[in-house]
Amino acid sequence: NTAMAAQMTDAHRRFLQVLMSKGITEGSEARKLHHYCCETDKVSYAHDKLDDFISTINRHLQPLFMQIRKGMSEEDGRAHYAVVNLAETEVTKMASDYTEIELELFRKIMDLIILSENGFASSTDILNLADKLKTKKMKKKEAEQVLQVFVEDKWLSEKNGEYTLHTRCIIEMEQYILSNYQDVAMKCNICHSLAVQSQVCESCGIGMHLPCVRKYFKAQTEPRCPQCNEFWSCDIP
Repeated sequence: NTAMAAQMTDAHRRFLQVLMSKGITEGSEARKLHHYCCETDKVSYAHDKLDDFISTINRHLQPLFMQIRKGMSEEDGRAHYAVVNLAETEVTKMASDYTEIELELFRKIMDLIILSENGFASSTDILNLADKLKTKKMKKKEAEQVLQVFVEDKWLSEKNGEYTLHTRCIIEMEQYILSNYQDVAMKCNICHSLAVQSQVCESCGIGMHLPCVRKYFKAQTEPRCPQCNEFWSCDIP
């Protein structure tokens, strides 16, 4: 039976193809897609077997240095799946799609976001970077268009003129960010994955994703830090 389970079928291939064309897929969409692929290609389907289905695909992707990874939206805590290329760091992956100057802008935006208090950078701050680039100066208008492309390509997401890293970007670049921003990048104290938009304990400095904060404090009468037990002074989202 295990031998059978490990077989790549047309359903697996179809699932992978759709996932690759989307770049990232929300959990409930992935579950629907799993069902659809199994039905279409007449492969036995079990609704609670999505993770097994994906690990079969991942075993076959291994020699290609690719992997379907599960991550979480920092906004609402929902699961997402993205196809990640393990052979390339984010910079080489992006280098095939963007010019030198666009990449420089992206790295500077990433600095702003990761070094910020709350995981966001304002469009004003980003546009001010545009004429300080080393490669060559970028006009504001041009920078605005590039920002738009970063959002369309799911590297950034935008809310009321504030930019943060898209879930897809976090899933793809977690390792890159943790190793390149060792002093500032932090893992969530609850789910242990990279936390960009987070709340930080004023006493001991640990961080938590907003959805993790919400879940963790739901059951508690008085919010206390899971690490140092001091009163949690941030507003619970």
